[in-house]
Amino acid sequence: MPDVSDFILKLQRRRIEGSHATARQTAELLRFVVSQHRMPHTNQTASLLEAVRAVGEQLIAANPVELAVGNIVRRVLHIIREEDSSAVSFEGLQISEKSDDEEDVERKGGPLLSAASVAAASRSTLRPRSLQTLLEDGPAPIVPSNSSSNGDSEGRSKSDKSARSKRLKHAVIEAINLLIEEINSCYDDISEQAVEHIHHKQVILTLGRSKTVKEFLYAAKQKNRSFRVFVAEGAPRYQGHVLAKELIQKGLETTVITDSAIFAMISRVNMVIVGAHAIMANGGVIAPVGMNMLALAAQRHAVPFVVVAGSHKLCPLYSHSPEVLLNELKSPSDLIDFGEFSDCMDFGARGGAPLMHVVNPTFDYVPPKLVSLFITDTGGHNASHMYKLIADYYSADDLVIKRTTTS
Repeated sequence: MPDVSDFILKLQRRRIEGSHATARQTAELLRFVVSQHRMPHTNQTASLLEAVRAVGEQLIAANPVELAVGNIVRRVLHIIREEDSSAVSFEGLQISEKSDDEEDVERKGGPLLSAASVAAASRSTLRPRSLQTLLEDGPAPIVPSNSSSNGDSEGRSKSDKSARSKRLKHAVIEAINLLIEEINSCYDDISEQAVEHIHHKQVILTLGRSKTVKEFLYAAKQKNRSFRVFVAEGAPRYQGHVLAKELIQKGLETTVITDSAIFAMISRVNMVIVGAHAIMANGGVIAPVGMNMLALAAQRHAVPFVVVAGSHKLCPLYSHSPEVLLNELKSPSDLIDFGEFSDCMDFGARGGAPLMHVVNPTFDYVPPKLVSLFITDTGGHNASHMYKLIADYYSADDLVIKRTTTS
């Protein structure tokens, strides 16, 4: 059973590695929050939104650099709004060929009808009744108003509200299940497109250690594509060394180059394929440090710069938004040896200021004009199309995750 405080602690201590795992566990936690939430008799949608928003605010604050957390929180909020609007639009349009008693049972708590049935019901409801039908039906009987009927109507009203709250919660949970399934299958969905983009005798250049890129290259190899891979080492953490070893184990011809050799080697490359930490609303990319240099080199030599990423990395915010913590600085120990440079970092000199400063940023920002193509689990998209894709996943009311009430 998921625990909110335990998950928040994991986020704070960076115990969850990778945006994919973080997104999946965030969705699972929010599914648990929805399932355990006690729905009130009134303002059910607002209550459910507030419950998710309250937990989401804590999750985002625990690790603001991991934008996938906020993405999933906003996706779930959007799901709740969509399910509520569809429930209101189609309420009372259930059709069945069963008996009247069975229909009453289904109206109180049965499954929702298919879209085709709902559409047919709405068409018949909106269609004017014929004269023959009116004559056959006759005038509607007048039911006298009394206290017992009022009591029955109030009871039915409460029962209808209870059934509607159950249907809303059930529909939201089912939609979150589909979201989790989408996250789990994103590698396979993206990899299926590899053969459309990677061809024989090509040379591919990549930077960093993206699992999405790795699976993408594996899929092309399995389809008997013969190509070479240049891997920039990705200083100072040298994740490229790890990726090169993994590619070699899969039988891919791999060459490791230094980051400073990117401009020297880019003219030999047919395509650049990289992963992303996040894709912003304008099509800009937050990616491992050094990625902007690689994108500039690709543009200079007219080499396609392709970004592969799952839909959970699509962020409805901009890099300059106050809610986005664009970067974080890692320890200087990745760059220098404190023992060797201790005299340069002596805080006792110059009034307590060190003689040498070390800056070790984690991420880079690539503007959308440098990206040739985005490949997600929904297909390939141009940078100019990303805002339309993002608009399908998020609501404008949920861009800022903040509780509207105080507990």
